[in-house]
Amino acid sequence: MTTALPPALSRAIELFTEPPSNPDAGKGYLDLLSGQSSAAPPRNTGFIQAVWASGIGSLLYDNAQAFARRFIGAWRTPIDWLDIPKGGIALDVGSGPGNVTAALARAAGPDGLAIGVDISEPMLARAVRAHAGPNVAFLRADAQRLPFRDDTVDAVTSLAVLQLIPEPAAAVTEMFRVLRPGRRIAVMVPTVGSVPPPLRLLASSGAHFFGEDELGDLFEQVGFGRVRTKTFGSIQWVRAERP
Repeated sequence: MTTALPPALSRAIELFTEPPSNPDAGKGYLDLLSGQSSAAPPRNTGFIQAVWASGIGSLLYDNAQAFARRFIGAWRTPIDWLDIPKGGIALDVGSGPGNVTAALARAAGPDGLAIGVDISEPMLARAVRAHAGPNVAFLRADAQRLPFRDDTVDAVTSLAVLQLIPEPAAAVTEMFRVLRPGRRIAVMVPTVGSVPPPLRLLASSGAHFFGEDELGDLFEQVGFGRVRTKTFGSIQWVRAERP
């Protein structure tokens, strides 16, 4: 079934609950959303999501994210804290241009696997060009319905994505489901914090600003343990472990 696929995608498909009968990775990533039925999870159709999903938006986001991770400490993914085992499997939900996915792959080592999931085709195209490799795979899939079996990954991260998902609770529940017991997750989101009131109007354009305790409480409700939150201005990291 997977002989024509790149090795990393073949390994990713082995983790699926229902592997596709005729997987197509002609674009370098596996598209699980094209032709999806009407029973698919709700989609964000707001202006902000439309911008990020466009070719120009993906370019702007790529450059802005790279700048922020290099010069703004609050944007740096806590790779060491995630404690990804050598040969382990890491999942990047809302992987965008793939920079974080590639960092997860380096932490997992050549025998490991990092999987980036996004819904934006321009973003995935950029990610494949820059970062696809023997231990890096990209999927076009919905965070609200991840394709993986229960207890399949050793680490999960998501950087500035949950605010664009129509049902964040569904996405967090999915992240909990696929994470192995005893393993760690780190998620970054914008919070209301010091966001000026005019900017909060972005919520009507498809972006959600989380309340100070909103995401941490959601993590605990889903079942995560050792939940910790840290806020830097209008950016919040939530870290936790699956019991």
